[in-house]
Amino acid sequence: MKSHIRKFDPFAKRMLDPPQRYCDHPGCHSAGDHKAPRTRKLDDFYWFCANHAREYNRAWNYYAGMSEAEIEAHIRIDTCWQRPTWPLGARMAGFRGFESVKDKDRFGIFDDEPAGVERPPHERPERIKAPEVKAMATLGLEGLLTPDVLKARYKELVKQHHPDMHGGDKTFEEKFKAINDAYSILKKYLEEHP
Repeated sequence: MKSHIRKFDPFAKRMLDPPQRYCDHPGCHSAGDHKAPRTRKLDDFYWFCANHAREYNRAWNYYAGMSEAEIEAHIRIDTCWQRPTWPLGARMAGFRGFESVKDKDRFGIFDDEPAGVERPPHERPERIKAPEVKAMATLGLEGLLTPDVLKARYKELVKQHHPDMHGGDKTFEEKFKAINDAYSILKKYLEEHP
């Protein structure tokens, strides 16, 4: 058993009170001021002096005794702070009284058509996808797109940005390539959706 006898400190020339707790390392009688975990639960600790805490921490492995699959599962759970995850909106869909935005849209704000007006399926405008939207922005087009409007705008931009008109300037060459790509995308779109 460790004694609780006061020791004399020669540098301070006074008596030192014994430490609150001693180092848990066998044979060490220094103060145990640093805690180190005994298990993975991190609720039970050893108390070591600084040197033995450093030595213990170097050798301690949190994942010791776990298989590779258990380690992987533990890491995956820790990525979301050990809380369940679900797709956006899925959690609320089961609650009574929950309505989606479409269900609450009584005035037709989120519809393509005004409220109460139904067009036949062949007359409904199709939603344009992202590449077509970028192509329209490149050509500076807005609103209803027809083959005549597309062709007229393309001719206008080709005359303005053709590299031969600007002495082979690379900036105009890149802009010309972007115009040609945008024209190709929109021409293909109009051919597929007459």
